[in-house]
Amino acid sequence: MDTQGWAISVPVGYRVGDWRVTRPIASGSWASVYEGRPVTGDGEPAALKFLPTGTVTRRQLRHLRDMAQREIRLHRALRHPRVVRVMETLVVDDADDPDLDGACVLVMEPARRSLADLLRAGAPVPDAPRLIAEICEGLAHLHAEGWLHGDLKPSNVLLMADGSVRLADFGLATEIDGTHGYLPPAGSVDHVPPERWGEPLTERGYAVRTSADIWALGVTACQLLTGRLPFDAPTARARYVAAAEYVAGERPLALPASLPDAWRAWIADCLAPRPRSRPEAAFQLRRARVLAGTVRVPDGRRGRGVAGLAAAALLTLAAGTGATAVEGGPDPYARWLRTGSDIPRQYRGLIVQAGTMCDEPGLTPALVAAILKTESGFDPDLSDPAKDEYGLARWTPSVMRFYLPAERRGEIPTPPLPPEDSIPAVGRYLCVRLPLLAGVPGDPGLLGAAAFRSSDDVIRGENGVPARFQPYVERVRRHRADYQP
Repeated sequence: MDTQGWAISVPVGYRVGDWRVTRPIASGSWASVYEGRPVTGDGEPAALKFLPTGTVTRRQLRHLRDMAQREIRLHRALRHPRVVRVMETLVVDDADDPDLDGACVLVMEPARRSLADLLRAGAPVPDAPRLIAEICEGLAHLHAEGWLHGDLKPSNVLLMADGSVRLADFGLATEIDGTHGYLPPAGSVDHVPPERWGEPLTERGYAVRTSADIWALGVTACQLLTGRLPFDAPTARARYVAAAEYVAGERPLALPASLPDAWRAWIADCLAPRPRSRPEAAFQLRRARVLAGTVRVPDGRRGRGVAGLAAAALLTLAAGTGATAVEGGPDPYARWLRTGSDIPRQYRGLIVQAGTMCDEPGLTPALVAAILKTESGFDPDLSDPAKDEYGLARWTPSVMRFYLPAERRGEIPTPPLPPEDSIPAVGRYLCVRLPLLAGVPGDPGLLGAAAFRSSDDVIRGENGVPARFQPYVERVRRHRADYQP
């Protein structure tokens, strides 16, 4: 393979540490990967990732060193079956070759190919649902440990010899500082959410949230399942414009027609226009495992659409945890909702989904259940045309449309409003509105409930719950206490 034009060209036979380069594998913009074998001839091959320093400018050199240090720091901090393993790091000492001298080399476990290679071989990618679930495993672990990937895309996901995947290429990975990490102005345009470029560029870089990884996850999943990007246009620039117009509400999300229906809402949620509305990686993992068939959906518990599948995933994961029996079986939701309460069994999974949709202070499944109890007494057939309110949450259809899944946002639903739509919409509403109430004195959850009955503008204007809504909020407070486990 000709390596002319690669980020760094290393001749076959070149020795670095106890390794000898045997063949080139692939190259990106800032690094090249080669196969290496132990000089002794014993042992398994490895992948040698070279980051060059010999022929770049001082500014590029600093950038490369920062990338290498980030990647090394992440590998030292994290060990996980879905993160590619780095066995050692080396620095080339070769004064006779300025192109190689000082290069950083990561010695990694070898992979069979990247998912980008699979896509070039044809789509949809075989066993794509399982691969997506495994990507979620790695991403959920990164986020739980306080890191975000920053450059998730098929070329940075490796397929190993046993068929499993590993996340790789952490040059843009960053530790989360509070709610954000900071990244340099780099990344694949097709996989970076539009809001990334709207952030001001500071000395630390662009501020990014883990929701940026979730956007990239949705794009990658769409590619693996269909072979196409979710925003269809002939150039990367045109696709970025399409994505930006979608986020701005100027065009609908038009996912490829070949996308399996079971995955459509899953991907649409990853691509939610508002970053705070995108689900966490751990929640998407539970849903993906159901869709991939690695988690069994118990008979008789199937809900409608992905919301029902997500609830079934929660039920399956919770089963066997020693929860108290409900109607002859274990209560899979005892961790979130009190067993034996009057919450109808068929809605408990949807309520847990809504109450765990984001990590905003005050949002809990017990709060969502309390709102539903106060609004309707859990009556899915409630109809109040005089107030234009319907269903368990007394949604006004023209308002509820903004809190439907991303691909349906904007369509005004027609009553009756099914629980599978109206309950998750309560969670989406609170995820959007609770941050707007930060700084208002009072219980965050009860402030959110008051906003649900009135608006966040009213609560902010009064700097708390107005007197006329106090009886409503007191009922929510009592019911929440009844439903807390």
